[in-house]
Amino acid sequence: MDAKLLEILVCPLCKSPLIYRKAAQELICKADRLAFLIQDGIPVMLADEARILTAEETEKL
Repeated sequence: MDAKLLEILVCPLCKSPLIYRKAAQELICKADRLAFLIQDGIPVMLADEARILTAEETEKL
């Protein structure tokens, strides 16, 4: 994932900064407890496609 792209990407719902999880290829919005998948280097920033994080996953961030 390009570092400059990571600097400008925000959550499409609440506009908070995202956390990049390289191993899982996800961008995490801690505020909305959503994980946006990165497919072939392209972030899928659709709320309908995002994975909902469990409370345990959110606490670990």
